[in-house]
Amino acid sequence: MKKFEGVTDEMLALLYVKGNNSAFDELLARTQTKLFTYIMFVVHDHDLADDIFQETFVKVITKLQNGQYTDSGKFQFWITRIAHNCIMDWYRLQQSQHIVEPNAENDLQNLRGASILDTFRESELVNEQVLRDVKRMMEALPAPQREVVYMRYYQQLSFKEIAELTGVSINTALGRMRYALLNMRRMAKEHDIELALSA
Repeated sequence: MKKFEGVTDEMLALLYVKGNNSAFDELLARTQTKLFTYIMFVVHDHDLADDIFQETFVKVITKLQNGQYTDSGKFQFWITRIAHNCIMDWYRLQQSQHIVEPNAENDLQNLRGASILDTFRESELVNEQVLRDVKRMMEALPAPQREVVYMRYYQQLSFKEIAELTGVSINTALGRMRYALLNMRRMAKEHDIELALSA
């Protein structure tokens, strides 16, 4: 909406609290794609992601109306935290949250810096296959590990931000990332997948 051009998400939230419903419509339009993508990546089920997305926005509306939001300059961070809590509530309800114990493998240092700026098509094809394999392995991780990997590599959040968003200590966030990398290394070894990107 043009009338909200230049208005921050935080200002829109406060306008909605004061009774401006079109401010909330604009806020929803701005945030829904990014938030739904995050939820979908963690839960891997479109219908469940829809349910959690809707539950998240019901909680957002309730918290806004109850005066539980203050302008901290981090509205997107705030709603992502609410979505995370809704996801974890669902997992607790299903009693399906499980932690995969790491084995003695080392971590995946060679996954960092996976930019594909190679001019040779053969190298590009190899790199594309490696990244597809990595994405498939990420999807096989338990939700808490997959979530940390997504926040770190796709949203470029710091471990401090990840810890704050997910309500755990920085050490737990780091541990989940380490276990995720260990598990991906194990999967790569079991399925004979080469993870090194072509130079």
